[in-house]
Amino acid sequence: MTSQTSRSLGILQLERGLPQGATPPTPVPGSMLSSDTFDFPTISETVPGAWVENVVRGDPALEPEFIAAARRLVERGAIAISSTCGFSIRHQSAVAASVKVPVVLSSLLLLPGLLRQVPQRAKIAVLTYDSTCCGEDLLAIHNLTERARIVVSGIEGGKFWHDELRRPAPPIDIAAIETDLTGCVVKLRSAHPEIATILLECAAFPVVAAAIRRTIKLPVYDITDLCRLTMAAIL
Repeated sequence: MTSQTSRSLGILQLERGLPQGATPPTPVPGSMLSSDTFDFPTISETVPGAWVENVVRGDPALEPEFIAAARRLVERGAIAISSTCGFSIRHQSAVAASVKVPVVLSSLLLLPGLLRQVPQRAKIAVLTYDSTCCGEDLLAIHNLTERARIVVSGIEGGKFWHDELRRPAPPIDIAAIETDLTGCVVKLRSAHPEIATILLECAAFPVVAAAIRRTIKLPVYDITDLCRLTMAAIL
């Protein structure tokens, strides 16, 4: 559902580079912007200047724009705030301090809880859009024993990775995401058979979460799970 007046989940959206007046492609079911993904209303605001490349890389100059867009969402009726990029977690504290609603910008916020869901010998695999930019500041796990239980792998260099850097970005290639993520999981489980849970960092990955779950027979968490949990606590 989408509404401008209902109590909604507000979504901070990255720039996609569509020409002025162009009709955006229909969001893929399961994605953050699809009306079929949630059973509550959603509204969105584009964060000016926030492109995949500078959000993933980490551009501190974007923070005021994230804050302003979050405030616009609250003014429009958002009762919680999320985003279409897990790397937005860099702005989590600033956005949360600027609005009086829950803010969950990234599935990476689930990491501390997931570590406690499984035995201490088990590991959590974080699958990310770009592992070269998914550093310790994003993981924010400072206990060295717990950090050793987290393994990170990314799809950098793959088709979807390249597609997202284009302007305008093309429609999401579900097959490419599934192929790249399956490859990541197979390699990780071979190197780390202790992996007990998968966490998808990228907010585009939920479109294949069910397929990955069926393939690997392990729990798979993503940003849509965190959004549902957050909204269930409010509605």
